[in-house]
Amino acid sequence: MPYGRAPATVPVLAELFTSEGCSSCPPADLLLEHLDRNQPVHGALVIALSEHVDYWDRLGWKDPYSSAVPTWRQQTYGQRFRLNSVYTPRMVIDGREQVLGKHTSAVQAAVARAAASPRLQVMVSGTAREAGGVRFTVEASQLPSKSDSKRADVWVALADDRVQSEVSWGENSGRRLIHVAAVRKLVKVGEVTRTTGFRQELRLRGGAGAARIIAVVQQQHLGPVAGVGMAKF
Repeated sequence: MPYGRAPATVPVLAELFTSEGCSSCPPADLLLEHLDRNQPVHGALVIALSEHVDYWDRLGWKDPYSSAVPTWRQQTYGQRFRLNSVYTPRMVIDGREQVLGKHTSAVQAAVARAAASPRLQVMVSGTAREAGGVRFTVEASQLPSKSDSKRADVWVALADDRVQSEVSWGENSGRRLIHVAAVRKLVKVGEVTRTTGFRQELRLRGGAGAARIIAVVQQQHLGPVAGVGMAKF
C-alpha cells in the first residue's frame, strides 16, 4: 500500500464539531450532509464525521450523540491551532485546517487543499455484526522514511449513517435535526511507524446500529491525517 499522490479520488477527513444545543449548528450539519451526499470537491472523497461535543449539554438540552471524546479532540485541535477558545460549529479538515463549520466555500477550499497532500492508503474490510458489537479488519502501510513524524496513531470510529432528533428544549427547541455520520464510538487502536504498518482484525463493542466504520491514521497529538478509509455495512 503506497504512500503518495494517490488515486484520482483522494479520501479526505471532515470532522464537524457540533451540538444539538447550539442554534448556529444546524446549517453546519446540513453542509456536512451535502459534502457526504454530493461530494462536490473534484478529486476528493469527503469522509464525514459528526462529532457531538458535550459542553453544551448543561445548557438546556442533552444531545443524545454527545460524549467527552469529541470535546477532547476539539480542545486538542484548539491547542494545536492556537485558538483562544473552542466553539461550535467548527470543522477540521484532515487534521490540517480548521474553519467555520457552516462556511461552504472555506470548507470546500480546505478539502481541495487536503486532497493534494500525499497520504497512506487505509483499508477497512471484513465487516460483520456480532452480538453487542462489530468485527472488521483495518490495514495501513508504514510511514515513509522521510515523514515529518516518526509514528502516527490509528483511530477507529463507529458512526451512524443518517439519524434525526426532535429537540424539545434549548436553543433548537421544536426543531427536527438531521445528522450524517454521527459518531457513536471513537477509539485509538494502534499505531504505524516508519518501519511498521498496521494490520489487525478488531472487535469493538458498542455503537449499536452503527452503519459506518472509519479508520484514520493521524500523526500523534492529533496532527495531520496521513490517511483515512471507510467501509459501510
